[in-house]
Amino acid sequence: MRAVGIFGDRVLATVQGTASGLAARYATALFALAEEAGVLERVGEDLARADAAIAGTAALRRILRDPTVSRGALVELMGELARGMGLHELVAKFLGLLAQKRRLFALPWIRERFEAMLMAHRGESRAEVVTALPLEEGQLRRLQEAIERHAGRRVRLDVRVDPELLGGLVVQIGSRRIDASLRTKLRNLELAMRGVG
Repeated sequence: MRAVGIFGDRVLATVQGTASGLAARYATALFALAEEAGVLERVGEDLARADAAIAGTAALRRILRDPTVSRGALVELMGELARGMGLHELVAKFLGLLAQKRRLFALPWIRERFEAMLMAHRGESRAEVVTALPLEEGQLRRLQEAIERHAGRRVRLDVRVDPELLGGLVVQIGSRRIDASLRTKLRNLELAMRGVG
């Protein structure tokens, strides 16, 4: 039973590694073309919209995963999607290429890689913020300003709520992590009290 689990983990790691390698190559090529055409922002927006549309449509995801659907049908489907959403021609052609190569499964990783390249191009960083409770607009603005002062550059916040933190927040900027959650403080207090006895 354990061997199956290990095998599954290895397969998952291999798929993720393959997708990550593909994402780097495809995102780099798309970025270069978009930069040359002067449409980086538009391509980034449209790539995110296309990824969200695919991720949000169960029937479409099923079709894209079905090995019996021909490459031509996939290309046609991506063309319809691009026309229906009014995607930039470069993104439409890119989706067609991914469909032709049966690489649409890598689109989320490609979008993430493209966004990271676009943020670096703008001189921005991304910070993941996890809070125990939803933050109000004013709180988010003050938090962003504080993180930008700390990072020394513009920062885009990806905020999510995790009630298990109990209170406070956790901020991750690249490899730097600031954990000001009540859960961690309580855990540290518990560990310190165990050491006292």
